Amino acid sequence: MKDTIYTIPVTDAFKAGDECPFCYIKRKLEQDAISFILGCAYMEDDIRANTDQVGFCSEHYKKMYDYGNRLGNALMLHTHLIRLQRELKEKIEAFAPSKTSMFSKFKKPKTVEDTEGNSISQWAKEKTHSCYICDSYNKNFTRYMGTFFYLIESNEEFRDLFKNSKGFCVPHFGELMALADTQISEKYKPEFYNTLFTIMQNNLKRVEEDVSWFIDKFDYRNKDADWKTSKDAIPRAMQKLGSIYVEDAPFKEK
Repeated sequence: MKDTIYTIPVTDAFKAGDECPFCYIKRKLEQDAISFILGCAYMEDDIRANTDQVGFCSEHYKKMYDYGNRLGNALMLHTHLIRLQRELKEKIEAFAPSKTSMFSKFKKPKTVEDTEGNSISQWAKEKTHSCYICDSYNKNFTRYMGTFFYLIESNEEFRDLFKNSKGFCVPHFGELMALADTQISEKYKPEFYNTLFTIMQNNLKRVEEDVSWFIDKFDYRNKDADWKTSKDAIPRAMQKLGSIYVEDAPFKEK
């Protein structure tokens, strides 16, 4: 297979033997984004202006802290906090409480998410759900999914890699299904869907059987039996179901 700079990450992911090649790609993109933002990028005015505006999600605040570079973290936090204070001041100055109707007093929401909120609550929600790192790797990740569909149609050797893969995690399988109808031509749809459904069913069964044998190994009658391929069944099953590498050590600055 003749690879290009655009196809190498996709073919490498399928050759890695991972439970989900797209989990493999996403982890690499996320780590690259963290390395970039906490490398020299935090000194760039345009990057800092973007991070000040968008901020980071709670998951990536933790991963940025784990990565190291305390100065880089502190500089981004400092200018982001300054911007937040300025925005909050403007929101408070423009805020006017809405009037409570008689009906709304008796309509109690089940959760805070059920409430419509107001201008300040919406601002706070926006600030805690936007993330520079998420935006960065999601944009590139979508491109790699497009590359996957391109290779499915254009490269027979890659189609063999696809057929012999371990399938995908449930979240990425759902994303593939969402994109496939518009990304795959009519010519390749029957073969693509047949292959996709077969490898998903076969590999979910494979992981389920590994988990089952892992459980059976705790039966005293099986204490001397071989673990087969079940020793790491729990983390593999969690990846298959939730698109997460539970055994990964924190990603740290080299």
